[in-house]
Amino acid sequence: MLQWLVDQLGLWSWWIAGLALLALEMIMPGMFLIWFGVGALATGLLSLLFWGDGFWPWQVQFLCFAIFSVIAILLGRKLVRSDASRSDEPLLNQRTASLVGRTAILEDAILEGRGRIQLDGTFWPVTGPDLAAGKRIKIVSARGSDLTVEEMQ
Repeated sequence: MLQWLVDQLGLWSWWIAGLALLALEMIMPGMFLIWFGVGALATGLLSLLFWGDGFWPWQVQFLCFAIFSVIAILLGRKLVRSDASRSDEPLLNQRTASLVGRTAILEDAILEGRGRIQLDGTFWPVTGPDLAAGKRIKIVSARGSDLTVEEMQ
């Protein structure tokens, strides 16, 4: 099938495939098809140079496409990862971690190590030393949805 596609579309097969993959990425976003589209366009660039040569059959073209796609995926992952680390809100999707260091009043007493606080209109399960309701506490760590607290002095 690949041989037929390359034979029928000729030089433009990789350009059409690359643009179709980029268009599909816009329809189904997810940062996945874009890298294969880049690989196809890079193969299209080489096809402009080597189309009539005997060492440029469809098998070599597909191998180049696979190599360019892997390179694009690796470079893309590095680019996306480094961009995410420069966030102005590093704890945006880690709500419990963003609560560490805050103070609150115990809503329910901590009995046998478990209690509850209300913070910003939300009730949170807490763990810590046994304390009576109404005590002022400080959140010292977060694990999952549980907050570890200690009594404020």
